[in-house]
Amino acid sequence: MNQDINTEVHNAYEVIKEGGIILYPTDTVWGIGCDATNPEAVAKIYKLKQRAETQSMIVLMNGEKMIYNVFKNVPEVAWQIMDLSEKPTTLILDEARNVAHNIIAADKSLGIRLVKEPFCFKLMERMKKPLVSTSANISGQPTPISFKDINPEIIKGVDYVVKLNQDKIAGKPSTIIKLTNDSQVKVIRK
Repeated sequence: MNQDINTEVHNAYEVIKEGGIILYPTDTVWGIGCDATNPEAVAKIYKLKQRAETQSMIVLMNGEKMIYNVFKNVPEVAWQIMDLSEKPTTLILDEARNVAHNIIAADKSLGIRLVKEPFCFKLMERMKKPLVSTSANISGQPTPISFKDINPEIIKGVDYVVKLNQDKIAGKPSTIIKLTNDSQVKVIRK
């Protein structure tokens, strides 16, 4: 299995570093992803999903260092939520930097999720950059819970499809919590 993961990480990395977009399994549902610091790649995902650039997408990260590279201030409560969460949790934090401008929301916030899922984690280790993650559907259509539910247009529209976990049924999308620098906490999606 590890052999497969390493091969897939290598293949996905080769596509991503050239500005391509990939279809890949995450700790929740299948995602479309790219290098979160590359605005052209981010724009390709918006186009494929037929989604307005005003609806920001989330970014996966694999550790503290990556988080501090994107956010100067991380509220203490953010670390507590990440430590205590039993299930995948996306945090929306204020004042993102060092990522593509077209992935940051109008209020300068950005949704991030710390992942331990082996494929995503290893891919980001190779990239040394955060990975965009948005559900693998055309905007407004239901979120597919397994690979076989993904619209063929999406599969055709990406540069690489990761050959792992294609028979797995996904859990629910992540919980989303918005944290502001003045310590307000708001649950957006349970």
